[in-house]
Amino acid sequence: MHWAYLDNNATTRTDPEVVATMLPFFSQSFGNPSSAHDFGHAAGAAVGYARRQVQALLGAEHEAEIVFTASATEANNAALLQALRREERGEVIVSAVEHPAILAVVADQEKHHGMVVHRIGVDGSGRLDMNGYRRALSRKTALVSIMWANNETGTIFPVPELAEMAHAVGALFHSDAVQAAGKIAIDLKTTKVDMLSLSAHKFHGPKGIGALYVRKSTKFRALLRGGRQERSRRAGTENVPGIIGLGRAAELAHARMANDPVRIAGLRDRLERSILATIDGCFVLGDAAHRVPGTAALAFEGADSEEVLFRLNQAGIAASAGSACASGNIEPSHVLKAMRVPYAAAMGALRFSLSRETTPDDIDQLLTVLPEIVAMSRAAATRAAG
Repeated sequence: MHWAYLDNNATTRTDPEVVATMLPFFSQSFGNPSSAHDFGHAAGAAVGYARRQVQALLGAEHEAEIVFTASATEANNAALLQALRREERGEVIVSAVEHPAILAVVADQEKHHGMVVHRIGVDGSGRLDMNGYRRALSRKTALVSIMWANNETGTIFPVPELAEMAHAVGALFHSDAVQAAGKIAIDLKTTKVDMLSLSAHKFHGPKGIGALYVRKSTKFRALLRGGRQERSRRAGTENVPGIIGLGRAAELAHARMANDPVRIAGLRDRLERSILATIDGCFVLGDAAHRVPGTAALAFEGADSEEVLFRLNQAGIAASAGSACASGNIEPSHVLKAMRVPYAAAMGALRFSLSRETTPDDIDQLLTVLPEIVAMSRAAATRAAG
């Protein structure tokens, strides 16, 4: 059976070129970058090259601004720790639609450290309440963390503008860019962003490796303490194969940035147009004018998303009912609740996420079976209600 993999916001296939680049660092150039002999020097040089590859993808001014981590979740935790360091300021600002890797951390700071947390709402398209953001900003704000793009709807937030506003009151600005890095152009040296998190496996790199950008002028306290790796900003022996894979994935994404987003957006738009034309009672979620290219989130009123996903899986199609980190929850996601999507529509919300490996045949495979599957789900729901 041919599989149409349309769950690339959850994870992407590791590019074979990335795997090939990683392999020698498992069994040939296997040295510890901290070692003084040639094995260590070779590993250290490779890590430095990967750092420059990530620097280029993000448009960072200095390669030393890239700190390798085990995941974007770790990077987010390390960034948000900086709010506690600024003891003279006791408030943080996040959006209501952040990933749990942000929301759970600030909730902990709120409960155990007395931090005041402002959770800024969004409108029906998932766009940030800018007036609410302005009102929340003050000289008490230690740190702002707003995602670059939402993982469920793909809506892009105006991060450069938000960072400027945060700096105007002396606050640090962090962005969880997991769903943006490698998918849309980012040029950090032209912004006021102080910290940014990313994850390799979202753009065809390996799992288990991420990075935190820390602007050169930003005072930073390490989350993990021990050795002096990463200029004492992240202790622990470096995951050299993972770092090499992240670097190569960043290089490939950067090289393809001129063409891939346009092609992927074209496939997404065709997918949405066809669904809207053939299935009644459905609508696109998110800001249609400001989205990452590969995310198509739609709500199907009266359908059960879990049942639809089960039948799609049987038909060889992988998709999602929202964030993979929140799947299995029978309630609408916190993102859809924040957008005030009607309950009957939210319970039928699906996310189809594309990548550079998605083909027109994948889209056709979905379009062939989706109308009947949605109709079956709605009929079952009607029978159950009757």
